[in-house]
Amino acid sequence: MGVVANPLEKNAGWPGEEEAPVSPEAEENKAIVRRFLEETMAKGNLDVIDELAAPDFVDRTLLPGQGPTREDFKRSVAEIRDVYSITSFIIEEQIAEGDTIVTKYRQSSVQRREVIGVPPTGEEITGEGIYIHRISGGKITEEWGIFDALPAMEGLAQEIRERERIEQDLKVARTIQQASLPKKVPQLEGWQINPYYQPAREVGGDFYDFHFLSEGRLGLVTGDATGKGVPAALVMSTTCGMLQAVSQTLDSTSPGEVLSRVNETLVARIPQNMFVTCFYAVLDPSSASLSFANAGHDLPYLWHGGCCEELRARGMPLGLMPGMSYEEGEVALREGHNVLFYSDGLVEAHDPKGEMFGFPRLRARVAEHGEERSLGGLLLEELYSFVGEGWEQEDDITLLTLKRSASRS
Repeated sequence: MGVVANPLEKNAGWPGEEEAPVSPEAEENKAIVRRFLEETMAKGNLDVIDELAAPDFVDRTLLPGQGPTREDFKRSVAEIRDVYSITSFIIEEQIAEGDTIVTKYRQSSVQRREVIGVPPTGEEITGEGIYIHRISGGKITEEWGIFDALPAMEGLAQEIRERERIEQDLKVARTIQQASLPKKVPQLEGWQINPYYQPAREVGGDFYDFHFLSEGRLGLVTGDATGKGVPAALVMSTTCGMLQAVSQTLDSTSPGEVLSRVNETLVARIPQNMFVTCFYAVLDPSSASLSFANAGHDLPYLWHGGCCEELRARGMPLGLMPGMSYEEGEVALREGHNVLFYSDGLVEAHDPKGEMFGFPRLRARVAEHGEERSLGGLLLEELYSFVGEGWEQEDDITLLTLKRSASRS
């Protein structure tokens, strides 16, 4: 940090005024003020306040919540230095008039704490100011201060505007996302369907949906659009609408065909740097068969009899390349079988040491708790125990369980 003093041998006036001789007492008073400012503002030495400020010192420049006494002044200086790191403090000029010293200075600082809800920017801000001190018996008895806070206020105002814009974007993204999710969960005799959805503060592109098809069949979809905020929410909403429209228009038993049609449409309609992962399944309750196709999404887990296996099918994410075909798989679901669909927000969550929750841990927990009806709730409890208190959720978390109920004897 630069600390520069400019003591004048003569009592310089403001530009254009003649210089006048300075008395030894005035020079001594100027030196007291210089040391006072350099030690407190530039170096953060608060002990010098007790040394150079009179016991009845009065601070005449108060902000809300500040007091005028010497002890109050020490607290105010400490609070200022806690928020701002002063990188340069330069005394440019001093004028002595009787027992009063006027000091013009220039100060640079970097914000290092949150101010009015605005986080630190890391940028250095420079401003100019004037201090007026009254001296009596070699002690400072009063202080007035004027600081040109315009540069800092302009920076703060810009940060507030940016923060408000981000908050508005988050609100819009969250509204789009919520509007795209299903309002009701299908009720099928002999089946239990339970979605769990927890958005992160910085809205991602997670989604899930249900498609009612002919002959009592049900389409189930989970997916994730890349990115955050409004762009991700718009792509997610577009994909949800396309999947719904294509699945009901085709009324096809082929989930691979549905993904292929949606991919062709998305390629031409979403930004080139974005894509969507998606797992699409069609449940036939009458035959208890689940056919599925995968567009680059995390593999669902099927629990049966204490075992946990992946539902594998190959395919590229939606919106990347035209002309894609999607491999299909099919599995028969017996009584008690439980399928977990999920998004990467669960497996990519980190504990305080930076370790990920991960696929092995998830698979082990599904194998352990797969017969439970509330598998999703149990997995979330495991997640919260893993990440600990104070966890800031990094991404949306979506879980969807499909379980065939045991027959009643």
